[in-house]
Amino acid sequence: MGRTFSAVPYTYLKRGVYYFVRRIPSDLQTFYRTDRVILSLRTKSLHRASRASERLSSRLDDYWLDLRLKQTDVPGSHLLRDHSSQTHKNTVKLGSTLSHACDVYKRTKGKGRGKLFFTHTDRAVGYEIQCLGNKDLGEYTTIDAGEFRDWLFAKGLKRSSVSRNLTIVKAVVNLCIQEEGLGINNPFAKVYIPSDENHTKRHSLTIDQIKLLQQRCKQQDDLLRWLAALISDTGMRLAEAVGLSINDLNLDDEVPHVVIRKHPWRPLKTSGSERIIPLVGAALWASQRLSDTVTGEFLFPQYVDGISTNANLASAALNKWMKTFLPKECVVHGMRHAFRDRLRAVSAPTDMIDQLGGWRLQSVGQGYGQGYDIIRLHQTLNTL
Repeated sequence: MGRTFSAVPYTYLKRGVYYFVRRIPSDLQTFYRTDRVILSLRTKSLHRASRASERLSSRLDDYWLDLRLKQTDVPGSHLLRDHSSQTHKNTVKLGSTLSHACDVYKRTKGKGRGKLFFTHTDRAVGYEIQCLGNKDLGEYTTIDAGEFRDWLFAKGLKRSSVSRNLTIVKAVVNLCIQEEGLGINNPFAKVYIPSDENHTKRHSLTIDQIKLLQQRCKQQDDLLRWLAALISDTGMRLAEAVGLSINDLNLDDEVPHVVIRKHPWRPLKTSGSERIIPLVGAALWASQRLSDTVTGEFLFPQYVDGISTNANLASAALNKWMKTFLPKECVVHGMRHAFRDRLRAVSAPTDMIDQLGGWRLQSVGQGYGQGYDIIRLHQTLNTL
């Protein structure tokens, strides 16, 4: 199916999807490999396509004006004493390439960060260099940034992954600009990312599904099932649970609980992720089985080597098992979604929910004081 007419300026429709198109002015075509700019807006919505087209067109006009000004002699340049040696350049050489900026970023921001920080940074910058080359920061343009976005989508990355990679590259460039006083704008700062209309929200397990899962855990009664049961009644992130130490379990206290804290082999997502969670129900059963069985330092040694934690391996194993008795959309992270829903169902205060789940606080006021004590948290969890 070919192109069809669109009522949105500078767009056409192809298989129901809007595409942006602008013919490149003849005086600027020497800067391009083609005579027009064509980008998929990745939307079938007329309203979103109209907004995206307007923003892209405006940015192109600004960029084209900048190119024209760069080709024009600087006013009064003939009055300069060294006029004969002045050469106009379309870009400014700063002596700071993207790979250099990446090194600055990792050296400055990487202190105390886990392995994933460096892996994600290297991957995002590597993608950018693969697409656009390892150029001087002053040579990148907003057009390059848009091309990088489209390249990531063409690789088959989802919107969330595209956004994450662009955010990392933007942060890398920003820090280098600030640290080295480069005095340039960051071309990756405001890259438009189309909404993903096909995105499906992660499925929250129902109460009946949680009960079935807990029943299966007790029937099979092994390490992987203890992990699932522990998550089901604590709402922990999978990586938090997988990276637990035997010393994180406190079963002899008046209120049995687990302490979520940073470890050398497993950092936490945010500083607010540090917390204490009372153990009830299936989570208490699983913790008792782990305490009675595990002999080493780590509760789940098959996923921890003392240097890093492999939560992806645990996720694959749990999801494969869950699909044998639950609908295919039910995944391990759905237990964390369900944990929040279950707390809502018993009218738990929002700040208590955030405290238990290690979620980011919604207001400054929520960060004041010591939060809810373990007795109150335990009483609430016992009502789930």
